[in-house]
Amino acid sequence: MKPLICGIQQMGIGVPNVPEIWSWYRTMFGMDVRVFEEAAEAPLMTRYTGGVVQARTATLALSMDGGGGFEIWQYTSRNTEKATFSIQLGDLGLYACKIKSRNVEKSYEYFRSLGVALRNVPTAAPDGSLSFFLEDPNGNLFQIVEGKGWFSDTKHPSHCGGVVGAIIGVSDMERSLALYQNVLAYESIVYDASGSFDDFHGINPSGTFRRVALTHKEQRTGPFAPLLGPTSIELVQAVDRQDVKRIFENRFWGDWGFIHLCFDIQGMDALKYACEQEGFAFTVDSSDTFDMGEAGGRFSYIEDPDGTWIEFVETHKVPIMKKWGWYINLKARKHGKALPRWILKAMAMNRVK
Repeated sequence: MKPLICGIQQMGIGVPNVPEIWSWYRTMFGMDVRVFEEAAEAPLMTRYTGGVVQARTATLALSMDGGGGFEIWQYTSRNTEKATFSIQLGDLGLYACKIKSRNVEKSYEYFRSLGVALRNVPTAAPDGSLSFFLEDPNGNLFQIVEGKGWFSDTKHPSHCGGVVGAIIGVSDMERSLALYQNVLAYESIVYDASGSFDDFHGINPSGTFRRVALTHKEQRTGPFAPLLGPTSIELVQAVDRQDVKRIFENRFWGDWGFIHLCFDIQGMDALKYACEQEGFAFTVDSSDTFDMGEAGGRFSYIEDPDGTWIEFVETHKVPIMKKWGWYINLKARKHGKALPRWILKAMAMNRVK
């Protein structure tokens, strides 16, 4: 069975304050559909948590406008640790989360009216598309970009939808492209540019960078593909800095910041083989259905060449309308077949105000 990358399921975000920051994400981005909420230990992740089983709470939230969600994650067995240095563009790992907008300039005005920490004004990228950056109350950086592939229109005043990609700092562009193009199927290069960029002003005081924006030629397929929609990855390499650091250096998986980029997939065994062939063996593999309380599936992790955590989830069970006990079992679903749109839209019944 050929492995399928069905889309970005979620960006994992380590926080010290799940209830408060999720309320902020609902107000700012419309991330108001609760897929699951669970408090438990994470015994399979001891490789990245100091060899000790740690406890946490995790909430998966989505926007019905479309795009990936947020897995909002907080330690309950220890403090959530921040980086001890100021993270800069070009540092290695998940630097910024891309959020799609129907109208970038109207989104900017909405955030400005609410006093959000805006880092720059809408500015053109090398391909001419508009974007700007903002910070959440925890200091995490989001890039608001022109959106495509909308699932529905909730009329949220931000004009935003969900996650459509990430900016990822890398140390060796060619080595990183082998993973993101060959394994994750972002085979199309939107632009490959080097220099100092106007749209990066406001997030970095100075510097020269090589940036490669990637997307996929074919429309993604799979159970949740219509909801998750098209996505892109932007790899950024600092050209004139020797002091780049790994963003999670000396910290645990799950600590403060963008933890992992998670892909919804089908065909985990085939994907495991494909990753091994490219030199990116699974570092974590649940091997069977891992119970997340209201949801379940098989999950695994790989590391990109700089140690950035990439998660894969093959969903087996997901709640559609929890109040009425309606869950979908996907284990026997045809490879590549999307769930009917009316079923996906029914997930809106799990909204939290």
